Amino acid sequence: MTSTHTVEATSQTQGITLTDTAAEKVKTLLTQEGRDDLQLRIAVQPGGCSGLRYQLYFDDRALDGDQVTDFNGVEVAVDKMSQPYLIGASIDFVDTIQKQGFTIDNPNAGSSCACGDSFS
Repeated sequence: MTSTHTVEATSQTQGITLTDTAAEKVKTLLTQEGRDDLQLRIAVQPGGCSGLRYQLYFDDRALDGDQVTDFNGVEVAVDKMSQPYLIGASIDFVDTIQKQGFTIDNPNAGSSCACGDSFS
């Protein structure tokens, strides 16, 4: 017996996943910016209420040790120091009546704050 259900396709390499929905949203934002030389950078920085916080932003720099992955035409860069914290992390984009924005599901996070922007 087989069951049928819809699962959103994702691209994964080096332990980071970017859903198709998130990749399409990044493409839309880059089109609005009018630039094709930017990549999405995902970083982990000290701070936030749980000790570490996520940063997602467009960047035109290439840093030494960057891991750059193409997800359906979207380049995602992760710096060398952030890579261990993001292994297995999944980045998605949600657009509901309650919340709109990028979300990060990170199995490395032992705890996180209510805002979802920081973890430990």
